[in-house]
Amino acid sequence: MTIQTVDPRALRDAFGAFPTGVTVVTACDGEGHPIGFTANSFTSVSLNPPLLLVCLAKTSRNFAIMTGAQHFAINVLSETQKDVSNTFARPVEDRFAAVEWAKGSAGCPIFSNVAAWFECAMEEVIEAGDHVILMGRIEAFDNSGRNGLGYARGGYFTPTLASKAVSAASEGNMELAAVVERRGEVLLLGEDVLSLPSVDAHDGSPTEALQKYLETLTGLKVSIGFLYSVYEGKSDGKQHIVYHAVAGEGEPAGGRFLKPDALVAAKFKTSSTADIVNRFAMESSIGNFGVYFGDETGGTVHPIPVKDAKA
Repeated sequence: MTIQTVDPRALRDAFGAFPTGVTVVTACDGEGHPIGFTANSFTSVSLNPPLLLVCLAKTSRNFAIMTGAQHFAINVLSETQKDVSNTFARPVEDRFAAVEWAKGSAGCPIFSNVAAWFECAMEEVIEAGDHVILMGRIEAFDNSGRNGLGYARGGYFTPTLASKAVSAASEGNMELAAVVERRGEVLLLGEDVLSLPSVDAHDGSPTEALQKYLETLTGLKVSIGFLYSVYEGKSDGKQHIVYHAVAGEGEPAGGRFLKPDALVAAKFKTSSTADIVNRFAMESSIGNFGVYFGDETGGTVHPIPVKDAKA
């Protein structure tokens, strides 16, 4: 896509292909009240002098306070803090009531249990199109050693869980599948007996192999999202890895999109497929997703809320 014909939504999706961490940027207003917002547009800049930056949308309700603040803090969220990210990405009245925090030496809110935090003096506010860049000079910081929360293609991911799952599954005969979603509907194969699109995994990246298969199957653009299920198939002896994916517009060459909550009486190829589709119907209705680890008969769902992280 050339820059002359750029579509903002498509550009945002392309930016979203780059996995980032998730932070909550905090400061205090003129009366000492804490403010904060979720942001993933954060990066280190320099070690000497110690500088970092974060981008802030000009449409943010925190714009005036943040650009006028003398100090601000970056809280790098840990893998267990998806709920904190969601809270500070929404227009919640008292966001700080939902998190444990204390004031840093410059008065900025510092969260407990984060992967790391940085308290900064405002070095410069730089104009940058529909955003501004807040350049901060680091005055204090701490590193807890916890793993950071990841964010890519509109969804959270937890690096530790994902790497352990793929590593364990790759030791055996592995099948890749996907819950391919579009506007709440799921791509399913078959007429009388339904199944998720799946392919046997070989050497290389599981997500790249799955994306190539899905795009060949459907003829549509497909984006692979977060890990959705990892389970051992006792009946077929395979390790199954299921990802969430999002399909682009158009009529699929293979399969069809169906509403998952309308499939109560449908017949599925396996009970695992039925469980996955039913779980997706339930989770999508409330906006809280999870990744399942176990086998065909039982396991554990680790919650992974999926919301856009916005200033």
